[in-house]
Amino acid sequence: MSGDSEAVADSSGEGAGKGRGTPPKSARRRSRELALQGLYEWLVSRSDAGAIEAHLGLDNPGFAKADLEHFRALLYGTITVADDLHAAITPHLDRRVEELSPVEHAALLLATFELMRHPEIPYRVVINEAVELAKTFGGTDGYKYVNGVLDRVATRLRQIEAGGPG
Repeated sequence: MSGDSEAVADSSGEGAGKGRGTPPKSARRRSRELALQGLYEWLVSRSDAGAIEAHLGLDNPGFAKADLEHFRALLYGTITVADDLHAAITPHLDRRVEELSPVEHAALLLATFELMRHPEIPYRVVINEAVELAKTFGGTDGYKYVNGVLDRVATRLRQIEAGGPG
């Protein structure tokens, strides 16, 4: 299993039966949250990815519970190919990239990176995860915008899987 059934509680039963109704976060979900936070920092300050990783590791008690390999692949990979990601996203925006909120921008970059570079992760999982990140960290309706843009991006990048033009 690739660890992408984020919506399903892990088999340890952690969090089960506590009456909260919220399954525990998977290691992959945590890695995406951390990568989003790191990309936010990068977009705002243009800090070095290594410095961002160190900062996130020091300031986040959940860092050790994340899928660190996936986190690093997302953070470093997204920053490295940001120009390619922007090229894939920009045609589907209704505004200039500079006008996006940093959270929406980071979520779009992160998900587009996964769509491009991680074909083993179903496109619906990628989009759903980005929408959840935007709901958690973004503005009131930012997640709707992220969802709409990523639907169009996925149609182009995953033509067979998402039923895009071929």
